Amino acid sequence: MATGISSSALKTQAHSGQGYTFPLIVLTSLFFMWGFITCLNDILIPHLMNVFELNYTQGMLVQFVFFTAYAVMSMPSGSIVKRIGYKSGIVTGLIIAGIGALLFYPAAGTRSYPFFLFAFFILATGITLLQVSANPYVSVLGPSETASSRLTLTQAFNSLGTTIAPILGSILILAVATEGVTAEQEAEAVQGPYLGLAAALFILAAVIAIVKLPTIKNEDENSPRNLEINGAMKHKSAWGYRHLVLGAIAIFVYVGAEVSIGSFLVKFLGLPEIAGITQEEGGKMISYYWGGAMVGRFIGAALMQKLNPGKLLGFNAFVALLLVVLTMLTSGSIAMWLILAVGLFNSIMFPTIFTLAINKLGIHTPQASGILCMAIVGGAIVPLLQGVIADSSIGLHHSFILPVLCYAYIAFYGFKGHKADETITS
Repeated sequence: MATGISSSALKTQAHSGQGYTFPLIVLTSLFFMWGFITCLNDILIPHLMNVFELNYTQGMLVQFVFFTAYAVMSMPSGSIVKRIGYKSGIVTGLIIAGIGALLFYPAAGTRSYPFFLFAFFILATGITLLQVSANPYVSVLGPSETASSRLTLTQAFNSLGTTIAPILGSILILAVATEGVTAEQEAEAVQGPYLGLAAALFILAAVIAIVKLPTIKNEDENSPRNLEINGAMKHKSAWGYRHLVLGAIAIFVYVGAEVSIGSFLVKFLGLPEIAGITQEEGGKMISYYWGGAMVGRFIGAALMQKLNPGKLLGFNAFVALLLVVLTMLTSGSIAMWLILAVGLFNSIMFPTIFTLAINKLGIHTPQASGILCMAIVGGAIVPLLQGVIADSSIGLHHSFILPVLCYAYIAFYGFKGHKADETITS
């Protein structure tokens, strides 16, 4: 399956006298912004569940719609990037995301849950375009040997956004529920924060539009350089590479597990047998989950300069698996801190899986990037499935068995599945 991006190699041409430091700083701001936006979902889910009296499955429709945009819009986003370029794709993505944020104002005014879901889809469409543009951009802005480390470092600032978002969201949105206000006022609590978010997105789009960034040019797939890169491993499609296909599955289950845990944290910490805290307090506690991911990514960026990325990925996934299992077997503050600690070991997973999956793909790197971005739809499917489990007799506490299975697969990919010496088709 093509992504709409030309199946030609990525090539960077820095402007005269300009290195990679400045463009990486600019791109880091994008990672921060979409991390902030994505994590606000964790705050809005319990808020909207209260406003519209939703069960767990209905509440998880927020993540279902948001991450379905990745599956639906990755191919069109690839076509857009092919047509207008990576920089213009980033600017367009920011504008679309800004429009999506603006739609939260009328959605809250009309108190319409379907309208909220539509706004989430438009917002996520913009983020999808940013992901398709920025992830491969960061990967090629420097030596391929340090691509995992470089992407992990920029992802650390993505986690900075996810750490700040729960704190601000809890203060600006969830705190309203404790003031004895009406359901209409609760719904309208999202209007101010999302208007501010829209303004920030539009300003960032304007800034990136005027700054100079290195260009990524397409090369002829039949050029000697590309034929040499691919050698005997060359395939007609990225789908021919086993480590890419297995990597897409790893992205699917990783995003699904990470998002699922984050989405249920507020409700989970509110259970009497866990912490019994208010939604506002629970929302602030989420910052420990995402803050752990931020710290882990800074540490991981340094470790992967010396350690094998695959082995480090496998180790982290195995520890995350153990933490979730122990969470299900315990209660009280022990269970609370165990589940929050999972964020620390989530840290390196996405950037490491991404760079391992596109390793040695040469001219198929753009298509592979689109495939991996489509796999982010795991954030739509896994939380919804966990919501169904939580609504069943199993209950919320033991519904975390689903993330356990996800981490088991990631451990396999890290220790064995990522190796690029096996192929599916010729």
